[in-house]
Amino acid sequence: MTHYRIIAAAALALVLGGSAVRAEEPAQSEQSILLDTLRSNRKAFVAVNLDLGAEEAKNFWPLYDKYQAELNGIQERVLALVQEYTAHFSDLSDDRAKQLAQDYLAAEADRVKVRQSYIPEFEKVVSGRTVARFYQLENKMDAVVRYELASKIPVIEQKAAPPKPK
Repeated sequence: MTHYRIIAAAALALVLGGSAVRAEEPAQSEQSILLDTLRSNRKAFVAVNLDLGAEEAKNFWPLYDKYQAELNGIQERVLALVQEYTAHFSDLSDDRAKQLAQDYLAAEADRVKVRQSYIPEFEKVVSGRTVARFYQLENKMDAVVRYELASKIPVIEQKAAPPKPK
């Protein structure tokens, strides 16, 4: 069973990474399809690796769906920021670049708040060890997606700042 989980995890990680990267390129309708694919693959990855009993699963999955629904709005905000940035990174004004960075960090802060707020909820339906394992799985999936995104997002070019008036 462990060998199966490793293979399933690797396959889903590749799909997760590829879906997130491609999500910034296609038209809006294709982005929705890709986001749905990413979300369902996350759930499959968690299901394969969490190994919940019947009673635990009955209580966990509705809570998981609620948790993901809250995170989905944040993920869509981040995707919109990435799309704007990649479309305009070569000609961003200083003010717009700063605003995009602030908006991204605000979305990340909101993501952390949601994740923290669900810890006590998950602890009500599964053991503390299972909650910790769940968050480890989430972190692993996020790391794959972030790595893939980072490899595709161009770094803003450093431009010499004009001299400040005296």
